[in-house]
Amino acid sequence: MVKLILPIFLIVLSVSPLVVRAQKKNEKYQLHINRAQSPIVIDGTVDESAWQAAEVATDFWMVLPMDTSKAQVRTEVRMAYDDHNVYLSAVCFHGYVEGPYMVESLRRDWAFTKNDNFIFFMDPFDDQTNGFTFGANAAGAQWDGLLYEGGKANLSWDNKWTSVVKNYADRYVLELAIPFKTIRYKKGISRWGINFSRLDLKTTEKSSWTPIQRQFPTASLALTGVLIWDQPPPQPGPNISIIPYALGALTRDYQNNVPNQYRFDAGLDAKVAVTSSLNLDLTVNPDFSQVDVDQQVTNLDRFELFFPERRQFFLENGDQFTNFGYDRIRPFFSRRIGLGGVPIRFGARLSGKLNKDWRMGLMDMQTGKVDETGLPAQNFAVFALQRRVFARSNIGMMFVNKESLSYTPTPDKPVYSRYNRNLGFEYNLASANNLWAGKALYVKSFRPDQPGDDAVYAGNLQYTSRKWLIGSQVEAVGRNYTAEAGYVPRLGYERGMATLGYTFLPSGGNVLNHGPLLTSTYFFDPNWKQSDNESILSYAFTFRSRSTFTGWVATDYVRLLQPFDPTNTGRETLAANTEHNWTAWGTEFISKPQSVFTYGFTTRYGGYYENGTRLNLTATLGYRIQPYVSLAATASYNDIRLRQPWGRTTFWLISPRFDFTMTNTLYLTTFVQYNEQQKNMNVNARIQWRYKPASDFFLVYTDNYLPNSGQIGQDVPGFFSVKNRALVLKWTYWWNL
Repeated sequence: MVKLILPIFLIVLSVSPLVVRAQKKNEKYQLHINRAQSPIVIDGTVDESAWQAAEVATDFWMVLPMDTSKAQVRTEVRMAYDDHNVYLSAVCFHGYVEGPYMVESLRRDWAFTKNDNFIFFMDPFDDQTNGFTFGANAAGAQWDGLLYEGGKANLSWDNKWTSVVKNYADRYVLELAIPFKTIRYKKGISRWGINFSRLDLKTTEKSSWTPIQRQFPTASLALTGVLIWDQPPPQPGPNISIIPYALGALTRDYQNNVPNQYRFDAGLDAKVAVTSSLNLDLTVNPDFSQVDVDQQVTNLDRFELFFPERRQFFLENGDQFTNFGYDRIRPFFSRRIGLGGVPIRFGARLSGKLNKDWRMGLMDMQTGKVDETGLPAQNFAVFALQRRVFARSNIGMMFVNKESLSYTPTPDKPVYSRYNRNLGFEYNLASANNLWAGKALYVKSFRPDQPGDDAVYAGNLQYTSRKWLIGSQVEAVGRNYTAEAGYVPRLGYERGMATLGYTFLPSGGNVLNHGPLLTSTYFFDPNWKQSDNESILSYAFTFRSRSTFTGWVATDYVRLLQPFDPTNTGRETLAANTEHNWTAWGTEFISKPQSVFTYGFTTRYGGYYENGTRLNLTATLGYRIQPYVSLAATASYNDIRLRQPWGRTTFWLISPRFDFTMTNTLYLTTFVQYNEQQKNMNVNARIQWRYKPASDFFLVYTDNYLPNSGQIGQDVPGFFSVKNRALVLKWTYWWNL
């Protein structure tokens, strides 16, 4: 496999020098920002003299449905600043199609494609790699996030800023103020990357201040214009934020006959700006009870599933830690810290930019011991360093150390490792013209018994143009490689993947674009004998209404390397080294997002393990009463038919969700999940009141039920019995010193 990977390394390295001398593509799009000569009040009126004197960014370009002309829906953007804040106003005029604006609700961090909205992207280092995004939908719900890897957005990030949206007969106006203490930037830099994006669902038009080809997101930092400051932005001065919390909780475990338990807890987070671009985060006794619950799935996979990190402490500059490697080769995954109720005692993280070319992250977290399982106190230490090279590429390294503290194994408890370490290096290619992307990766693990065959080699290269998508990837993961603080669900394999796609762009009609995509993946065991293959041929249509339809057919081959229960319910297993082949087909449809009633479906039918069959039907419904109520429901049905002893197995997964947003600072969310495979129904209801920017009250109610009542605790007649129940009241306050 090394022989296969080396050509990828060479190709990746050979592409980068071609772009080192390339000028920023949209360099000529420049907006000058000047100090406001009069106060600006955030009220959505933009009648202050400071706005009248500001330069205007307008004449946006259309990105969709076509990317070859100016936008038909007019937008005007102005920016200014003072000693404390950077200000932006956006006047979003209505298009030629009449009707009310379209939004999901007043909930924060809404879905981009389902809301009339204005958002913008800031690249304070003008390095075209990392930045910030802010904005609002037409009803005033806020959007904020971190940009990483050149234009991907992490909307779980949350910080302190203010905004107001005011609606008029022919337009809506967004006005916002972002404190300099909220963002990170380097002292003395007077050129930032900037771009503005607008989505108008009535006309189905997505537009951008700078021209962007339709295959790229408007968040692409390689395609931003330039924000030119009349003088370098002011330094924010002492920038220390103290964020205490206090909570009271009532829990009861019916399953183990544990009576009501009361808990009071408190903790503290702190943010210290070491420089304007380097931040120190501290946490003592953190609590994450208010974090959104994971969306459950029916699991028919042979390997561990991935669920994203949502906890605030791990998010800022978190991409440097968690995005090192690939989706299924992550030497570090922060959700391993505090997994399964393990208490986090304290932690610290120093992260950010050292200068325009160097970026670093240093994290240290301490967890407490768990007497019931014999788990010792553990320390997680991570160091990451990144150096920009060429136009937008970078070289990075990471060291991860997980260590058990003062650990002596006991005979009646599981045995835990004394330490596990990973050292890795990667090269990330991102071309100046945004067409080429790739990665070359090497990681080695260390542990006390050091058995060998404990490294990872991987590389990929992808080309994306208006019409073509061409990519390849190779991986080799040693059978003894270990990443106890990471996410690497499969060991001892070598993998090759190729992707080829083409997009047709009709000049008229109801179809916006359409085209085929072929992906083929092969897995081999360490003896170079094939263990898996999946080839998928799909054909996708995107309509001018923004609805989509995809049809696909796939062939699969699996040689099991370990026994596996094809229903994942703890029943009988198929033997290792048995071979399985099948063919399946499926469809997917998503309706146009402009309607207050939306729907979608997916289907899958075909073969399965042991010459069986599998049918999967999934439907999604949504309805909104703008802008206050959003209702959504997903139902998934699986019907698996195998020989005995499995026979016929069916699973339902039903997930209704109710959002009631009374204002853009007061939300009620109720999420119900019934998972027949896991024999559990979960109810999670949360009230959040943002009484000040980034300061909240939470009231969270959680119930878990066992289907088929009569076994545990209190019954819900005829259906379920309670397994456990919790009620939490939590207060947080963001205090800037």
